[in-house]
Amino acid sequence: MRKASAIQLDDAQREKLVKLAHSNTTEVRLARRASIVLLAADGLDNYRISEMLGVGRIQAGRWRERYAAGGLKAIEQDLPRGGRKPKIDPAEIVRLTTQTKPEGATQWSTRTLAAVAGVSDTTIQRIWTARGLKPHRVKRFKVSRDPKFAEKLEDIVGLYMSPPEHALVLCCDEKSQVQALDRTQPGLPMKPGRAATMTHDYKRNGTTTLFAAMSTLDGTVISRCEQRHRHVEWLDFLRQINRETPPDKSLHLICDNYATHKHPKVKEWLAKHPRFHVHFTPTSASWLNMVERFFRDITTQRLRNGVFHSVPELTAAIKEYIAVHNRNPKPFVWTAKAHDILAKVIRANRNLSSKQNEALH
Repeated sequence: MRKASAIQLDDAQREKLVKLAHSNTTEVRLARRASIVLLAADGLDNYRISEMLGVGRIQAGRWRERYAAGGLKAIEQDLPRGGRKPKIDPAEIVRLTTQTKPEGATQWSTRTLAAVAGVSDTTIQRIWTARGLKPHRVKRFKVSRDPKFAEKLEDIVGLYMSPPEHALVLCCDEKSQVQALDRTQPGLPMKPGRAATMTHDYKRNGTTTLFAAMSTLDGTVISRCEQRHRHVEWLDFLRQINRETPPDKSLHLICDNYATHKHPKVKEWLAKHPRFHVHFTPTSASWLNMVERFFRDITTQRLRNGVFHSVPELTAAIKEYIAVHNRNPKPFVWTAKAHDILAKVIRANRNLSSKQNEALH
């Protein structure tokens, strides 16, 4: 059995230890250590000291040994503590997340950053969640550089919010390359407790282009499907619009800057039909055309999860969807004012310029 170290104290040492043990200003931990040493010097073993002071036997032995090896300075210093490592400053985690990148990657994950910061991945996730940080997500944007952006913006928003009398405003565009996709394996239907299944691979059976003109007045859609989307097909679509709208109404068509819409033959036809007035959206601003919202709806509600064995089957599905839509159409209501949109665009351009200047310097 290991024998506890004997403690020998001279008068000066004992006097210092007694002061520490009975002082009202000494830390409790240091006073207890001094008491352990004094009792050890009186010849008590560690078991007896632990009973008298209400501490563990191992703790009593530890501080006896520390004093025997290093004197008073040894018991004034704390031992290295075990357990978890101290947490890193959350501000440092935020700095690493927002201002640095991992080697060989574009963004941090909780595990890669945890390895660098020396903490657990759950700690990283907790800090990210509290501060709304999501490095894996990137918001896409496109700021228009059209020199006439403000002029075109005010023109189109004006048509939405204050349409002219005795006129129809039609949002027109093509949804090109709509694919007739057939799945390579049959899926399972939805049932309680299980979502429907669909294989991720598919067979292409051709494409079609959907031409659509949506009325901002009541939400009805004039449409046709064509194999191609050249100026020839666009002219055919304009003729269809001409046939299917009241002849006494002026028509204001909102279109994007696709070259087909500005073809010389298209301009020639428009000149012969003065009731047509074409308004072009600014470049890189297709979001100004409300027919894009209709294209989103038909994609999510009919096309994305559809199975089509041929282009005619796809075309029939599109026509059926539009027919159902037109039985009970609902217009999209535009609420954003032109000056509010312009202010946001100006702020975006200003922020982009400042970031570019920071990167250059």
